Amino acid sequence: MYSSASTPAQSATRTAPRPPSAAGTRPGPKPVPQTRPAAARGTDGRSTDARGQAGRTALGLRTPDPVLNGGVPRPVPGRPGADRLLRGRPPQPQPVERIDPAALQTPAVRAALANIARICPAFTPRQVLREGSRHILVAGTIGRAPVVAKCLAPQAVRGEQFEQLVADFHHEVAVYRAFVRHRPPVRLPRLVAADHDRCVLVIERVPGRAAARERHPVNAPTPGEVRAILGAVRTLNLWRPPTDVFHTPLDYPMEIARFHSVGQLTDRDACDLRGLLHGLGHTPLQLCHGDALLGNILLAPSGPVLVDWEQAGWYLPGYDLAVLWSVLSGDTAARRQISQLAQSGGTMARDAFLVNLVLVLMREIRLYDVPGAGEEQRIMIRRLYEDAALARRAVRAAVGTR
Repeated sequence: MYSSASTPAQSATRTAPRPPSAAGTRPGPKPVPQTRPAAARGTDGRSTDARGQAGRTALGLRTPDPVLNGGVPRPVPGRPGADRLLRGRPPQPQPVERIDPAALQTPAVRAALANIARICPAFTPRQVLREGSRHILVAGTIGRAPVVAKCLAPQAVRGEQFEQLVADFHHEVAVYRAFVRHRPPVRLPRLVAADHDRCVLVIERVPGRAAARERHPVNAPTPGEVRAILGAVRTLNLWRPPTDVFHTPLDYPMEIARFHSVGQLTDRDACDLRGLLHGLGHTPLQLCHGDALLGNILLAPSGPVLVDWEQAGWYLPGYDLAVLWSVLSGDTAARRQISQLAQSGGTMARDAFLVNLVLVLMREIRLYDVPGAGEEQRIMIRRLYEDAALARRAVRAAVGTR
């Protein structure tokens, strides 16, 4: 919410992992260690192999224990102290926030401040965090408490997607109010006030920095930060609140039909996805954030904090993991971790993750593959197409194992 990387997304269920039984096993002979040629590494310590080979390894198509083609995955053990890894980082200098009279006097911000004052008369604006085409974010204080006010931008009211934006805003307000009654096991900002009719939301401002500023960051978070993020997302996905608190934001058959109608999915792709979806008919859904981009995750001293809950709801298992996999194209180790976590629940969890992954990648391609793209964006588009081709092959391999 505090970063410009957030955009609407659509979203995923829970299957508890079952560790294999150790009964009746005997220790075998000690294996002879085998040496392998070391991969070339860059200055950051990561492998500098070709991206295509790295992607195949991350999806488990060429590993001895394949993750996505029906093999037995290696579960990633939980790390309760992963959040503490963030505390060992040297303190980052925080910019001194001062009132910017020019930014606070634009017509859109003045209209937003008027709506904020209706529900929070004591609100003192300090800084405009974002003035976009959809939302306006204003940081301020109520007494001594730092808060952030989120309002629907006036341009959005006149836009074509006005009804959808209002529906998403109302849903986010409803989610924050539900979290007051049913506290989730993850860190999130506390609700201060909300105006459902004027689309105003005031929440606690949590100290911290966004895990990434871009939607598809060039520099991935550190391994410790990735473990902490995955731990927070996994904790949320395993939470089971009352089923009537949240809705189901994503219609999977309709999404498959939509991407098929515009040519992003071939006949075979659509048939394979419908086949996997049919086998998941009785799989319990999973509570997901729905827009688990790195820009919507703050790295605070106490651990990751999730913001922007517009798309929260019940999805097939692994939707949040699929979103994270799609934006971490430069981090092979993180993608391998995500794939192993997604498959730790067995074959059904694998199939659900693959369905989510294909739909998320199709959405990203549709979002970025537009006329007039610059060189950096064309490189990103090419990577998205490579990832989509890899996911298609994994889907076909999964269909062949059913």
